Amino acid sequence: MIQGIAHTAYKVRDMETALRFYVDGLGLRHAFSLSDGQGNPCIEYLCVAHGQFIELFYPNGQEIAQDTRYAHLCLQIADLAAYVAQLRARGVEVSDPVRGSDCNLQAWTHDPDGNAIELMQIDPASPQAKW
Repeated sequence: MIQGIAHTAYKVRDMETALRFYVDGLGLRHAFSLSDGQGNPCIEYLCVAHGQFIELFYPNGQEIAQDTRYAHLCLQIADLAAYVAQLRARGVEVSDPVRGSDCNLQAWTHDPDGNAIELMQIDPASPQAKW
């Protein structure tokens, strides 16, 4: 069962400029940061409302085209294993659940146009749960 939108994710060209817009301009609160396996910053989380976030991905040296800044939509799921089974029974292709770097369980699917959709079950130990 879908509980809500957990986050939307965007690739940004310049993180400092993006943070200034979202935090100083729109008034969102910076929640937390995630790093890759080498300790490099990779994602900044901004709190929209309790349990709802915007993810901003660092460019990491990659050129970001105008039409590819959308990264994915994330739906919060109460019981990911059960939901994945329901989707598969309905003929929807979905990946096996895995634990992400933020401790949450996640599985992935795509809409008919190829837009990525993350399905996420919040872990009580995750940074999202603490916000």
